Amino acid sequence: MNYNNVVFETSFGRVSQLPGSDLVELVFAGRSNVGKSSLINKFFNRKNLARVSSVPGKTQTINFFRLENVRFADLPGYGYAKVAKGSKEKWGELIEGYFNDDRRIELVFQLIDMRHPPTKDDLQMVNYLIENEFPFVVVLTKKDKLSPKQQRERLEALQTELPYADEITMIPFSAMTGDGVEELRRIVEDIARLDLEQRENPQRSADEADVQ
Repeated sequence: MNYNNVVFETSFGRVSQLPGSDLVELVFAGRSNVGKSSLINKFFNRKNLARVSSVPGKTQTINFFRLENVRFADLPGYGYAKVAKGSKEKWGELIEGYFNDDRRIELVFQLIDMRHPPTKDDLQMVNYLIENEFPFVVVLTKKDKLSPKQQRERLEALQTELPYADEITMIPFSAMTGDGVEELRRIVEDIARLDLEQRENPQRSADEADVQ
């Protein structure tokens, strides 16, 4: 996949505005200031594809990007304490509406700041994904802020801090050095390849599903 060919499609702030889900979708989720915009820009090798806001919690829309046969959804950050109650309620309605919209969500990249234990909101999001059976991986951002020893300690601590940690794929990531980018890209390319194979040979996919 040529990641430079990614295009911004649109953004919406209301569930009623959401476009139809005609492509597989990969989702970026995480609390405000976790480094989500920096990750997206690094992932696609673009400087300003996702805007890095100086005001945490300001973005209140779902932004959609497209690369070949895959659509990416960038969810607004959650958990910023100074956001007004009305904005938090709007965020909850928008995100719940998105996940309940019968979309072709193949995977959620759930971002968590590697430097600290998961917040209450992080755990709530992880539990929501587990309970509703959305496949996800945890991306541990800001890896470069920790020494190798601290990284090992945090990875070990996460085994007790996250529910079902032994069953969760965790990918340490640094927008500064690019560590973790290729691992994320391999996941995306595997999903894109499988989707193309299913579309080119739907009967085979249906037969395989019947066997399972």
